Amino acid sequence: MTEGPGSVAARYARVKEFFEKRIPFHLVLGLQVHELREGFALFSIPYRPELIGDPDRPALHGGVISAVADACGGGAVWTAIGPTDRVSTIDLRVDYLRPGRPEELRCAGEVLRLGNRVGVAKITVFHPKDAARPIAEAKGVYSVKRGPEPSAARP
Repeated sequence: MTEGPGSVAARYARVKEFFEKRIPFHLVLGLQVHELREGFALFSIPYRPELIGDPDRPALHGGVISAVADACGGGAVWTAIGPTDRVSTIDLRVDYLRPGRPEELRCAGEVLRLGNRVGVAKITVFHPKDAARPIAEAKGVYSVKRGPEPSAARP
């Protein structure tokens, strides 16, 4: 794989930088991008006590779980589109399967379908120590806004 500015690796590096450093809400959550490949993304949110939604259990807030699911599904779609295309959420359905424990969250997103204007991703949220028992499963539907074709003369 070529490592130039127009390479797939460079594009994924830009996507990682965008998700981790340019979206203010992701900065609040501490969102981290672990892996990007075509049609797949793996994200995490490190545990902090401020992410608890039910202090009696304690359990992570459902909004934290849905936020990482939405970001990861969008990230997966972003890996499968062109460098000038953009993604935004149309719909997100989250099935909460069990409470999130006060520990790191991981999220895997995989593109199920990508059309000219819409992408669909399957998303699984889990704890790394117990990956076989997801705490949530989601399906995200994302609008794909196609950008202009990059010029062949661009580096």
